[in-house]
Amino acid sequence: MTIHTDAVIVGAGPVGLFQAFQLGLQDIRSHIIDALPHVGGQCVELYADKPIYDIPGIPLCTGRELVAQLQAQVTPFAPSFHLNQEVTQVVRLDDGFISVNTSAGQHFICKVLVIAAGVGAFQARKLAVEGATELEGTHVHYRLGDASRFAGQDVVVLGGEESAIAAALTLTLEAQAPSQQPRSVTLMHRRDVFTAEPLLLQAMRDAVASGKLQLQIGQPTALLSNAQHLHALQVATPDGRTIERPAQHVLVFLGLSPKLGPIAHWGLALERKQLVVNTETFATDVPGIFAVGDINSYPGKKKLILCGFHEATLAAFGAAAIVHPTRKTLLQYTTTSTELHRLLGLV
Repeated sequence: MTIHTDAVIVGAGPVGLFQAFQLGLQDIRSHIIDALPHVGGQCVELYADKPIYDIPGIPLCTGRELVAQLQAQVTPFAPSFHLNQEVTQVVRLDDGFISVNTSAGQHFICKVLVIAAGVGAFQARKLAVEGATELEGTHVHYRLGDASRFAGQDVVVLGGEESAIAAALTLTLEAQAPSQQPRSVTLMHRRDVFTAEPLLLQAMRDAVASGKLQLQIGQPTALLSNAQHLHALQVATPDGRTIERPAQHVLVFLGLSPKLGPIAHWGLALERKQLVVNTETFATDVPGIFAVGDINSYPGKKKLILCGFHEATLAAFGAAAIVHPTRKTLLQYTTTSTELHRLLGLV
């Protein structure tokens, strides 16, 4: 089914969220698409619990806290989120509308498209072990998905950050019934140092202490399979030994790396893998398509969240001229404008 909307935003990071807010102030409703399975972009992926000191009016917050505040701020405009999918094709139609297709088979027709994709779509770092590619999707996985598919089997979770710990705990503690539980769950990391919120770390240590979760320090060196069916993981331990861990499934959480991806094929002017924009409205060279945040390039560009917020504001004014061509776009203030108060649901 095709979704018709005023605006589509590519990227659900801080700048994409603020873009939806600024479009809302211009009475423009939006749909937001992101390749990650959650909102927050690199702000959550790379520094969810690290301090940020340069957001105006907020002396200190973490990446996760900033994203939560931006989600609360945009609530009055109720943007629709389409996560865990990548925009694969963008075409400007003869009638001026823009066609947007995603990897999940969704299709949008919009008046304006705003690309707030940061440094590109985040993709899982692959397991660099021979045979991993051939087993991907059957025995090697980069997302947890439906945990019940691992019932009665040995699962190894690779990684030392929050996503790996959370997946291991989900498999260990949250199964609905014994018949749905894996036979064993092992959390493996190259060293006994993990990065996550204190409560999550404590839950992991408690699960290990109780025997519900196994902890293996070491690095995978081989996938042992027979006729494309994985049965064990070969591991190099810190003390120089090579051991085997039973495994029919390996969940890999080794971080994410940004890729420009399909954006490079959308027919937009690029400069060093960034989209060229004008600084009046942050429009690209294709009418109706804007680019804000780290994905764009212009003289004097600074890759700061603050700068992305400024760009999103001016892009919203540029979008308003397209979505509401017969209206005069006025500069209004949220402190005094009854129209903005109406849009915000305050009156």
